[in-house]
Formats: sequence, C-alpha cells, structure tokens
Amino acid sequence: MSGNPYDARMLSPQAKEDLRRRVVHAVVEQGMRPAQAVRVFRVSRTAVHGWVKAYGAGGARALRAHKLGRPKRSRLAGHQAATVVKLIALRCPDQLQLPFALWTRQAVCQLLAERFGLRVSVWTAGRYLRHWGLTPQKPVRRAYERNPAAVQRWLKEVYPAIHARAKREKAEIHWGDEMGLRSDHQSGRSYSKRGHTPVIPGTGQRFGCNMISTITNRGTLRFMVFKKRFTQPVLLAFLRRLLRSVKGKVYLIVDGHPVHHGKMAQRWLAAQQQRIALFFLPGYSPELNPDELLNQDVKSHAGRRRPKDQTHMMRSLRAHLRSTQKQPAKVRRYFHEEHVAYAAA
Repeated sequence: MSGNPYDARMLSPQAKEDLRRRVVHAVVEQGMRPAQAVRVFRVSRTAVHGWVKAYGAGGARALRAHKLGRPKRSRLAGHQAATVVKLIALRCPDQLQLPFALWTRQAVCQLLAERFGLRVSVWTAGRYLRHWGLTPQKPVRRAYERNPAAVQRWLKEVYPAIHARAKREKAEIHWGDEMGLRSDHQSGRSYSKRGHTPVIPGTGQRFGCNMISTITNRGTLRFMVFKKRFTQPVLLAFLRRLLRSVKGKVYLIVDGHPVHHGKMAQRWLAAQQQRIALFFLPGYSPELNPDELLNQDVKSHAGRRRPKDQTHMMRSLRAHLRSTQKQPAKVRRYFHEEHVAYAAA
C-alpha cells in the first residue's frame, strides 16, 4: 500500500484500535522502521511515534478504543446544578466575589471551578445554561436602597387597603409619574452593513421637554407637556386640570419625588381632601408603577423621531400621547406587565 495518509477519524472505534495494534506490532515486534510503517499503513509519522510511545508507557491497554463524543452523564451532580441555578437567580456574580458584573458563560465557568473544583469550557457552560432553561436577557436595574420588606407590605397590605377604601368612596385610582425627553436621546435600531455603524442625521442643539401623566386600569390617560423643570406650581397646575376632568374623587399614587412632598403641594392637597388623596409607592421601586410603562412607550416610539427644535419635540410628544389617549385598550395593556398586574383589578 502507498499514497497519502487518509483520515482515520472516519473509522469506527474498533477499527481504529485494530489499526493501532497492527502498526505497533509491525514496528515494535517485527522491527519495521517508522518511515516504512507510514507508507504501508498510510498513517502520519506523528501517529506512529505517538502510538509506539503510548504502548511503551502503558502496554496494550493504551491502544484500546475509547468512546467518542460528550459523556452521556453530566459531571455536575444534581444538587450542585440546583445550587448553581439558585445562585444565578438570586445573586449577581460580584456578590459572590467573582470578577464579573453580569452572569456570562465565563462567570459560570469560574463559579463551577471555585465552588466544586469542576473546570469546564465556555461551550459546556453554555450547554448547562440551556439545559437549566436560562437564557441571556437584558437585566433590569434595581437600586441597592430598595426595601424588599416594604415592597411586600405594599403588595399585600397597603395597596389592597387603598383599593378597598377607593371602592367604598367610589374614588378613581390614578397612577402618576413624570419624565423628560432630550434631543440627544436615541432609541431603536437601524440596519447597516456589518462593521459599519449607521449614522442618523439630527440637530447638534441640545434641548428637551417634560411631561407629567396619570393612567388608570380602565384605560384613562391624562397628561401635560411643559418646558420648564418639574416644580410644585407645575404639579398643582396638572392636578387642577386632572380634577376638572374627573367627576368623583381621585386617589393618586406617585413615587417619593421631593416635589410631591413639598409644603405648597401638601397645603393644597389638605384643602382639596374631599376631591383628591395622595399615596406614595415604596422607595426605589419604579417597577411597581404602571405609569412607568407609558414612559417606556413614549421613549421607545415618540423618542425615535428626530425633532428640529423644542417646539417640534413637544408637538410630536403631544401627538403620540393623544393617539394613546384614544386607545384605552392599549393603556389597559400596561397593567398586564408582570410587576404591575396587581393593580389591574
């Protein structure tokens, strides 16, 4: 036999073992020179020397066939896998003294090495993550100052009491919030050739505007767009407009912004207690406010337009809000989000 070496990877494990044994027998026991074995058996010189060396170190056992492919059983025990899943769900890597801010395959590799002395590749870590039902997702930022006990108290005690009281007084529950838009804000994505970041023309001037809004789980939206910063007079101007548009009493739920606690606002609210009552969400918990979903919608859609000036920006913002105002079903869908579903009823 002669010719170039062929790819022995196509052989079965038993055929590979037989080839190794014949080559080693010819070289070791029959005295065939390695160069001649290369030509006769059509294998590489590296393979011949490797098999002979393995035979010298481990005997015939070193030439046995081995199963190919990934092991059928995971090297990670069931209780170890459960521990890793729990840690990923409840902790960030840096909380476990790992040099990562987010959970990546590399972070999982290091966690397995430090916790269980198990070293795996990033591809194996990826297979583990898929098997555990974990997928890469954009994380939600949550403040360190957030008080989980206060959040649970709000969900189980405070808000149910507000809801029951509103029902007795036939009051309408509104969820309120404020936000701002800037001319340099860019949302959404645009297609372009790989490696070439798309360029979007826009004004070099920097300007912005603000809005204050309330929504209800019945699909009502009230808003006000303004230029100046958010102050107590701005808040009171909006609340007066809100009361003119609502026949009964208003229960308004807002965050702990300092303007909401201002003395001027509190004096006005005390004088209008037959028409409106103010309630405060737990601190650092914006995810509990359904009106945040309206803010996200505004930034994702109205924020995609490229305004020429502040007047154009305010006109576009009002147009988007008026369009949303005419779609109560869309406003009600904000309350379907997981964290605010408690307020849907």
